Amino acid sequence: MIKAVLFDLDGTFADTAPDLAAALNHVRASRNLPPLPLAVLRPQASHGSAGLLKTGMNVTSDAPDFPALRDIFLAHYTHHICVETKLFAGIAELVDTLEQRGITWGIVTNKPHRFTLPLMQALGMASRASCLISGDTCAHAKPHPAPMHKACEIIRVVPEQCLYLGDDRRDMDAANAANMRGIIALYGYVSEDVSVKDWKAQGSVNHPAELLTHLD
Repeated sequence: MIKAVLFDLDGTFADTAPDLAAALNHVRASRNLPPLPLAVLRPQASHGSAGLLKTGMNVTSDAPDFPALRDIFLAHYTHHICVETKLFAGIAELVDTLEQRGITWGIVTNKPHRFTLPLMQALGMASRASCLISGDTCAHAKPHPAPMHKACEIIRVVPEQCLYLGDDRRDMDAANAANMRGIIALYGYVSEDVSVKDWKAQGSVNHPAELLTHLD
């Protein structure tokens, strides 16, 4: 019996890609480069600044100019964190249903806390979530199970009674490592050229409402 549902944030709970892509294109503009279309950047939105800078600027995290480019990216994103970001269609209704059924829900994301909290506040969901676990809450981020276990500690539910919804392989790796039921959010930022068959998930959904069928 599932007593709690935990969500990844970017690409699962909220469609943050437009504002993350805008931050990347701001970096490109600072280097006199034309903007890239959202369709190109969207699949990398779950991978944060590192993934977006690799796709949009062809720099990896060990490149000499990475820190400066990341600073430009994060400075812009800080002030434009919820311009076009919205909850995915069906998430608000799903949360309402979970609350009506007395099922606890929360967020476990690799997004740093300084972005997680203001974004959830802007979406009107911060005070409703039973936990907000960010990428810097624990010593390790996903796919390490530490953030998942921290969430369980806060909400007082054992991992075996938790379901985790995410759109990236590391989400399923974290869920499995924590002994939670992992479900893939296929409506999120799962790239078309990625096979999810080896993610070892316990299921998948094409729409948030379908998650209700996995709660028994």
